[in-house]
Amino acid sequence: MSTMLWTSDAMATAMRAATQGVLPDGVTGLSIDSRTVAPGEAYFAIKGDVHDGHAFVEAALKAGAGLAVVETAQRAKFPTDAPLLVVDDVLAGLVELAHASRARLNAQIVAVTGSVGKTSTKEALRRVLSAQGETHASVASFNNHWGVPLSLARCPASTRFAVFEIGMNHAGEITPLVKMVRPDVAIITTIEPVHLEFFAGIEAIADAKAEIFAGLEPDGAVVLNRDNGQFARLQQRARQAGISRIVSFGADKRAEARLLDLSLHATCSAVHADILDHDITYKIGMPGRHMAMNSLAVLAGASLLGADIARAALSLSQLAAPTGRGLRRTLEVGHGEATLIDESYNANPASMGAALNVLGQAQTGPHGRRIAVLGDMLELGPTGPDLHRGLNEAVTANRIDLVYCCGPLMRNLWDALSTGKRGGYAESSAALEAQAVAAVRAGDVIMVKGSLGSKMKLIVSALEKRFPDKAAHEEAV
Repeated sequence: MSTMLWTSDAMATAMRAATQGVLPDGVTGLSIDSRTVAPGEAYFAIKGDVHDGHAFVEAALKAGAGLAVVETAQRAKFPTDAPLLVVDDVLAGLVELAHASRARLNAQIVAVTGSVGKTSTKEALRRVLSAQGETHASVASFNNHWGVPLSLARCPASTRFAVFEIGMNHAGEITPLVKMVRPDVAIITTIEPVHLEFFAGIEAIADAKAEIFAGLEPDGAVVLNRDNGQFARLQQRARQAGISRIVSFGADKRAEARLLDLSLHATCSAVHADILDHDITYKIGMPGRHMAMNSLAVLAGASLLGADIARAALSLSQLAAPTGRGLRRTLEVGHGEATLIDESYNANPASMGAALNVLGQAQTGPHGRRIAVLGDMLELGPTGPDLHRGLNEAVTANRIDLVYCCGPLMRNLWDALSTGKRGGYAESSAALEAQAVAAVRAGDVIMVKGSLGSKMKLIVSALEKRFPDKAAHEEAV
């Protein structure tokens, strides 16, 4: 039986809501999507960029939602016996509930931000902390003005550890979110040139990420990347915010969570590190130097939250890449196999470089090739063409055999590639799909990556459809 997350009375009090109809004693969860709402959950009719959630209240209640949260201006649309909590503004009501959730928590809380690696770091923290106590974490990339309050309001009162991801693409976005979460530990993975069209430069990005210090609990700690060029700036911002516990991670000799040795393999990494004066050797179940570096921040953060560091390190071997963020699949090609690395969820110059490094480490089969299928990296402003062209260095350094490009910005990389590395070019992922699928043969490793707006998932789906995984095929049969 599902545990009650909120009583209806507590929700009404927190959100200063009027009530309508016969409300249940409480709800088992919170949803903003009528298509996935579970029986017994509360449905919040949020106005999104495309849809107004009030249009789906009836569907949510029919699907078993215990109650719906609607705005005063639209309450007359619903039957008088519909179980409703009525507020002036639904998103503002969700934020009020998030504040009430934080007030009742007795958990150790960590917040993660950074230009790259937020979600994988959050997932690693979820993995290591959940082995040591009841742990709640944001789902997917719920890191914005509705994702953070929803994640916080969903946090059960009994939680021991909570992990929140906080994102931004404009200055001023992080401050209200972190003041809601009030973390005990804040981690900034790295500062890189992303969302450049909204910022004057990388220092402005660092300052926006430094907003995370504004909500830190008294006596809280921050974990910063000492290898990053913006470390000194972030350290200064933390000190200005009155934070005395600043822990750094990296290969730098002065880092408190310091990389001593790293062995990169095709599907995992072996790490030897000194984490806050603990000498630890451990394995990470995901490849790539970037994952190894962020694991230092994960272990430092877990330790600062009171988790056992040796057990936390052991848990890292069970890490697996989420869909669209490095997940590997086997493709059945003729009488052999190829490997697909799905990086289609998003891209920026730093994560694209990391993904090309992972492809460079990947083991091909006999006569196999390393193939990169790349879509535009968006929100880079005037520097976009140069940053795309600059990827050629990583293509060369990682011995990538063939590159397929799509999108007007990727044309800059295409033009820079040596003739022998040019696989194919098209204006869109849909137009590139047939060329990319036709190129695959047994032994190949294919990595697909681009910004979400580049729609590279189309090519991933086409490859999976054309070359179904043998195991998946047998299951279906």
